Amino acid sequence: MNKPLLIIVSGPSCTGKTTLAKKISEKFNIPFVTKDGIKELLFKDLGWSDREWSKKLGVASYSILHYFLDSVLSVKKPLIIESNFKPEFENKEILDRITKYDYFPLQIMCQCDGQILFERFKKRSESGTRHPGHCDTSNYDEFKELLLKGKFEPLNIGGEVIVFDSTDLITLDYDSIFNKINYLIK
Repeated sequence: MNKPLLIIVSGPSCTGKTTLAKKISEKFNIPFVTKDGIKELLFKDLGWSDREWSKKLGVASYSILHYFLDSVLSVKKPLIIESNFKPEFENKEILDRITKYDYFPLQIMCQCDGQILFERFKKRSESGTRHPGHCDTSNYDEFKELLLKGKFEPLNIGGEVIVFDSTDLITLDYDSIFNKINYLIK
């Protein structure tokens, strides 16, 4: 392929986006930027309090993620970005950059059975492993309907789309994702 690759890992919370992005990053030696990673740095430096503050830092995290996109894409290097990208907010932002820097987008859409996903979200929220600034334990009603759908629609940006179903954590097929990326990088 003549164009550099932008790998976009997206989907609802708890579908394995970050784990998958890390595995791809390690396998192909491609840097990755995660919106929640940025957000948690902001929590560390600016503090955290309630859901409204979490939403405000979420918006700032996307602005910083777009800054990283511009920085890396301008030098024609492959990049992985990971978040719960939604078409109504991110189509234009990402499409403008793909067009400006002449990249090929590969979207990996993580999904899961909705009921399992909602239970995973609750379990993670109550585990104490996620930064408390996300205010997850107070978000069950806010996210329940979205999580029960189990998936998001891909961005309308061209390129290719792969579905990664994480319903059964024992039979996850990372190799098919790696094979597709390997094909696109060559």
